[in-house]
Amino acid sequence: MMFADRFSANLGFLWTELALDEAILKAKQHGFSAVELHWPYDIDPLTLKEWLHQSNMPLLGINTSRGDVEAGFFGLSALPDYQEEAREAIDEAIDYARKSGASAVHVMAGKTDHSNAASVFADNLRYASEKAPELTFLLEPLNEFDVPGYFLLNNARAAELIAEVGASNIRIMFDCYHVARSGHSIKQEFDRWKNIIGHIQFAGVSARNEPDHGVADYFELLPYFCAQGYLGYLGAEYKPTSTTENGLGWLTKMQQIEK
Repeated sequence: MMFADRFSANLGFLWTELALDEAILKAKQHGFSAVELHWPYDIDPLTLKEWLHQSNMPLLGINTSRGDVEAGFFGLSALPDYQEEAREAIDEAIDYARKSGASAVHVMAGKTDHSNAASVFADNLRYASEKAPELTFLLEPLNEFDVPGYFLLNNARAAELIAEVGASNIRIMFDCYHVARSGHSIKQEFDRWKNIIGHIQFAGVSARNEPDHGVADYFELLPYFCAQGYLGYLGAEYKPTSTTENGLGWLTKMQQIEK
């Protein structure tokens, strides 16, 4: 895959003012080669699959349910008192991924500091990996500023969970923004964990706006990841400062890099 063809639009943040079918088409028209979503469950998965087919856009991934958002939940799979709900969310995501054609599911840990959280999370990940061996299950460490109390806050803990479960279809979702906001070097963290990274996302640091804003030099970092052997897509997951279209100069410039 050519470097210029590696860019995915996360439609949880981009073109959010549009209906999803229109957002998919916009992503295609503006040079993205794939899309990823957060929680598309209110849309029939077969309808979504048809929209994707019509625009020739693969769906890279979706998230498991956050749970009761109004009650402060942000995922369920590491919560010891919510095992049944966590499994239901995993089942829902697997079913939706299979029907829509998504290739990966981000299993959301949730907010907890319970002493048994790691073992509960590992059990739920094992359940997911065995139930759908054809899918990739992603662990995304977040940062404590954006999501205080989240269980999974660093790649080292994600790596421990992956090793404990021992399933080849569980990988790290390497979000450059969260890595940097947590005080780590993006390049050093990538080098340390590159063998178990399943997907990469990026956004400007530290306002989470366009990737050509802020302190992270993605014109150096993204080609570096690919040069070091990363073979997947590069997911643009950022909050546009105005309209999505007005901020896409970075993509035009990035696609002129030859790698």
